[in-house]
Amino acid sequence: MVKSYFGYEESLNILGVIASGESNIVYDSSGRYVIAAALEKIHVWHMRQGLCSKTLSPKTPYSSSTRLVTSLASSPSSLIASGYADGSIRIWDIEKGTCETTLNGHKSAVSALRYNKLGSLIASGSKDTDIILWDVVGEAGLFRLRGHRDQVTDLVFLDSGKKLVSSSKDKFLRVWDLETQHCMQIVSGHHSEIWSIDADLEERYLVAGSADPELRFYTIKHDSADVHSNISNNQADVNKKDTSEGSKWDVLKFFGEIQRQTKHRVATVKFNKSGNLLACQVVGKMVEMFSVLDENESKRKAKRRINRRKEKKASKMDAQTTENGSIKTATEEDGKIFEITVSDVFKILQTLRASEKVSSFSFSPVTSKNSLATVALSLTTNLLEFYSIESSSATKLSAIELQGNRSVVRSVSLSSDNTLLLSTNHNAIKIWNPSTGSCLRTVDSDFGLCSLFVPGNKYAIVGTKSGKLELVDVRSGTCIEVVEAHGNEIQSVVLTPDGNGFITGGADHDVKFWEFGYVKKSSQDLKHFTVSPVDSMKMNDAVLAIAVSPNGKHIAVALADGTVKVYYMDSHKFFLSLYGHKLPVSCLDISTDGDLLVSGSYDKNLKIWGLDFGDCHKSIFAHAASVRAVKFVRNTHYVFSVGNDSLVKYWDADKFELLLTLDGHHDKVCCLAISNRGDFLVTGSFDRSIRRWDRTAEPFFIEEEREKRLEEMFESDIENLFEDKSMPKEEIPEEGAVGLAGKTTQETLSGTDSIIEALDMADAEIKRLAEHEEDKLKGKLAHFHPNILMLGLSPSDFVLRAISNVQTNDLELTLLALPFSDALKLLSHLKDWATIPDKVELVGRVATLLLQLHHNQLVSTVAARPVLTSLKEIIPARVKECKDTLGFNLAAMDHLKQLMALRSDAPFRDAKSKLLEIRSQIAQRAVEAGQDIKEKKRRKKKQKKVDGTHVWS
Repeated sequence: MVKSYFGYEESLNILGVIASGESNIVYDSSGRYVIAAALEKIHVWHMRQGLCSKTLSPKTPYSSSTRLVTSLASSPSSLIASGYADGSIRIWDIEKGTCETTLNGHKSAVSALRYNKLGSLIASGSKDTDIILWDVVGEAGLFRLRGHRDQVTDLVFLDSGKKLVSSSKDKFLRVWDLETQHCMQIVSGHHSEIWSIDADLEERYLVAGSADPELRFYTIKHDSADVHSNISNNQADVNKKDTSEGSKWDVLKFFGEIQRQTKHRVATVKFNKSGNLLACQVVGKMVEMFSVLDENESKRKAKRRINRRKEKKASKMDAQTTENGSIKTATEEDGKIFEITVSDVFKILQTLRASEKVSSFSFSPVTSKNSLATVALSLTTNLLEFYSIESSSATKLSAIELQGNRSVVRSVSLSSDNTLLLSTNHNAIKIWNPSTGSCLRTVDSDFGLCSLFVPGNKYAIVGTKSGKLELVDVRSGTCIEVVEAHGNEIQSVVLTPDGNGFITGGADHDVKFWEFGYVKKSSQDLKHFTVSPVDSMKMNDAVLAIAVSPNGKHIAVALADGTVKVYYMDSHKFFLSLYGHKLPVSCLDISTDGDLLVSGSYDKNLKIWGLDFGDCHKSIFAHAASVRAVKFVRNTHYVFSVGNDSLVKYWDADKFELLLTLDGHHDKVCCLAISNRGDFLVTGSFDRSIRRWDRTAEPFFIEEEREKRLEEMFESDIENLFEDKSMPKEEIPEEGAVGLAGKTTQETLSGTDSIIEALDMADAEIKRLAEHEEDKLKGKLAHFHPNILMLGLSPSDFVLRAISNVQTNDLELTLLALPFSDALKLLSHLKDWATIPDKVELVGRVATLLLQLHHNQLVSTVAARPVLTSLKEIIPARVKECKDTLGFNLAAMDHLKQLMALRSDAPFRDAKSKLLEIRSQIAQRAVEAGQDIKEKKRRKKKQKKVDGTHVWS
């Protein structure tokens, strides 16, 4: 009989991760929540409460290592978009906490995401150098833009979403016209990789940041002059002047440079929502804040600058000076127009210094009354900080830090009742609830390398890198004593089977035996928990791991010389020496019955030994990197191992078979703990996460897991199956190219197979129906039995069901893989579907795609002419009906708007247009007020001159 096993799957909780550094952070549209990536999951943090209100995670099974979140973008609504390391994009609804759609198009990690102002389009850039434009409403890719020679780093929509600016590591900016789908401008000038770009709300300026010591600014030219009427006449003159130097089609005109305060490269540049602040985050602890002056302030600053320059030159002028003509100004005596430079618009405000290196930052869309802006910072030490930006200083509001590990997790241990979990890192000890994932205690500590709970679970012992033992009171969360134990780092701490003491092994070649005790202090009546040494053993090399057999008979010591020494526990006499590993043995464990010993080494192998004679039962190449920890499941011969390849593996030590591979961590896995009942295990990693893996109730078989691994290998290499390696790679012209948005995945291939199968079954069913009708005409009254696999549907409806099950984003590539014969069959069904009102859009899209793909063959095939003729008569009429319906609904809504405007005293206007109108009125009044003041000063000056008094202005 084939043996079955119980599997393990990852729990929903990821302990210790607040914000991973691989992705940026964003605010939602309301400003109440901060969305941060936690490896492959997304946490929605309530800013004021400091709590995680939602965790967004796909419910479908997936490989966590390829689904690392690499980019986030927030829309004007409740939707957010997340890009992943495998090139996929997911759109989430924060309020519902659900994934609305999945978009597949990129071949590698998504490095940039940006919504347009309406939230109807998403532009995504990737490490594969491509840019894809996605339709959020239609849940489909529109087209792919190719032209960059390196990773796309940032994207910005311009001109109401009609244009797109992209930056790349290839040191160029590209401006794309989304209506004509071509690159209309290539901007050079940077001497290093461009990492971030952004434009202000009114789209007057665009800023680009790189590793250069300055920020480069560009003015934006718009197609229509009335789109932004608040752009100054002077700025229009500057654009007109620059147009004579470059092409008249250029959108970006170089405006100037501003020297940065630091030498580190720029990571992110971003304007706040109101456009009065510009932040420049560098790869370090600082975020430089620039104030953005409006038009009138910029003019006044330019005027003061020019007047100061004139005064300075006038003071140095002599009778023969001719340097007045070298002053480059755009001044006019009557109009008083001054040329505005970049320093007149952007002024350094302050430098925000965080406690650690900044990974990402985001402006809050809501600004409080007493500050200019609120900024959220994601730090590389896995925490979030919130600052209030004021005119002269920045105030730290709050921080989210207790729930996160500041560094890599070096050890994990479970209490005897499995209700507490202890983890150590370089500066703290954390005690968790493994069921809920909440952090209960945080204790300041030295660099802890190993740990255990004392029987009773009231105290814990931690071995540190400095060779000390720290005794921790679990209830109060304090370190009660520090004991000098070893001369070098303590690598292993294990309990003795009787529970009265423990054993430590260190890099100083010593194995020490300790016992628990309570000492009563003279000044206090309470007893103080302590430990005291009992015995010690000297080894030939550094001790890396210790294991004690549960029956208390043997103690095994793993050494750095690649051997495992086994001694008798009671007399400490030598028993066995296990040779075989080529590199130091990093971990080992003994089974509950004491028959087997498993050891893992830096040579990537697991070795299973018999403790009766010391023979090696099997040597297994277990991991692609060093093995860091091994543990037997209690009362079984099943073994878990973890390694530097970020994998957790489940083995049968009797059959020497790999049972499961648990793929979840994104970095080296260095520690492991298993519950007493074996119903779950906990692993700690260098990615700062602690993961819990629960045993499932559904059994599995080894053969099934082998098939799953083969399918995963096939799916991971599916892109290379359709590439001809002998063909030369496609050369992309400098002006760019356009391609299909999607990519071939397992879903598209499965969709194609299901459509072909449905067409074949429908064709066979139609033939059976025709034969049945012939039999009825001949007088053979036989009852017709429909195909049960068609679920009681007609042949046409069954094919429609198969088409409808294909995701909208995958439909194009799914139909692309259809053979011509099946495409012709599919066209014959479209006339039946066109009568269904809800399917007219689908019918039109399928017909358009098939006609574009198979145009030449359809024209030359005689059998296709009747089908095309019937579709020509039906589909345009049905599409016109849908358009008329939509037009009627729009007209009805417009009529209702007019009725509401008539019934109300206030006019019914769009809020955005009203706001723009108010802004333009305020700007006009400010200009008029400034002119009145100038006129009064001029009259006053003239009057004083008349009175005989000369005044210098």
